[in-house]
Formats: sequence, structure tokens, C-alpha cells
Amino acid sequence: MLNYKTATNGEINYNGVVVKEISPTMKLNLRGKKREFLTNIGKNLNLLLPTEANTSTISDKLTAIWLGPDEWMIITNDLVKKDTNEYQLNDLLFNDISKKNLGAVIDVTDQFVQLEIKGKNIYEIFSAGSPFNFNEFKDKKGSSGQTILNHIDVIVLNKGDEIVNLFVRRSFAKHLWSWIKDCALRL
Repeated sequence: MLNYKTATNGEINYNGVVVKEISPTMKLNLRGKKREFLTNIGKNLNLLLPTEANTSTISDKLTAIWLGPDEWMIITNDLVKKDTNEYQLNDLLFNDISKKNLGAVIDVTDQFVQLEIKGKNIYEIFSAGSPFNFNEFKDKKGSSGQTILNHIDVIVLNKGDEIVNLFVRRSFAKHLWSWIKDCALRL
């Protein structure tokens, strides 16, 4: 079982930019193309997977982020217990999807760190380190995308009200954290 020590150092609060790690949340990667895959996912999650590029769908308990034509990330909207790495939803989906050869269900909870970034200048920070055009993205709540931020692969989710969630691989989290801190200091 993974030790849930935080991957980052506390909270950043500089020049109206607040960054903190959201931990622990369950994160599952889903892959599949078959109609039965989409039907089973919808029934088990009580959530339709987004089918349009760079979008997400949200229910009261889960968020589904579109990553590709046959790939999604499912995250919990609330924190989960720290004492275990076993999730009932993962087991349920694995039995209904992977075991029936309809698609793949992979637990990526320990692979990704979820950062929440708030503030009116967050898109200035992102634009300084990313080739992605955030002009339309920042105006659409629920927009998502995969991009490079300071040479680091990230998944970006617009939560609205100048709040963004970044998903970054655990091994790059401290480096990205430091870069965001430096950018916030220079605003």
C-alpha cells in the first residue's frame, strides 16, 4: 500500500494565487470502444462518459474527464479514506468491464497528484509555461485538456469560478509545485 505522504509542500498563497494538493481522491483510467462498455459504465457510475473532445461530465460523487476517443479518467469529487488503496468502484468496474473483455479499468490513484489552483491570474501562469491556448478553455466550466506545463505532462480541468484542477504524475509534482510558486511570486 502506498504511503499517503503529501507529494507537495503545504499550500501556496502568493499574489492572489492559491495552490493546494487535494488528497486522497480515487482516480481510475478507463479505456474502451464497444457499445457494451459504454452501457456498463453508464449503469455502474450513473454517469454518462463525455464523448466530445476536451470536456467532462460531473455527478454528485464522480467526475469523468475525456482524455481521448476511447479513454477517460474518473475521479471522486470527495476525499476517500486514507487507510486503504482498495476501492469498491474499481472492483465493480474491473469485474464488469475488464473481466468481460469489454475494455480496461486501471487504478491510477497513486500515479497522479491532484492540485487545485485558485485565482484570477492562473491562466497567466499557465500561458507562461504551456503552448495550449487557454482563451476559450477558461470561459467554459468543465473544459478539460492534456498539455505540457513547464515541460511536464498535465491534465487540466476547469472547475469554474477561477478554479482549476491539475493532474500531474507524482514524480513531477514537486517540480511543478516549485515552478507555480515561482510564477506566482513574479505576478
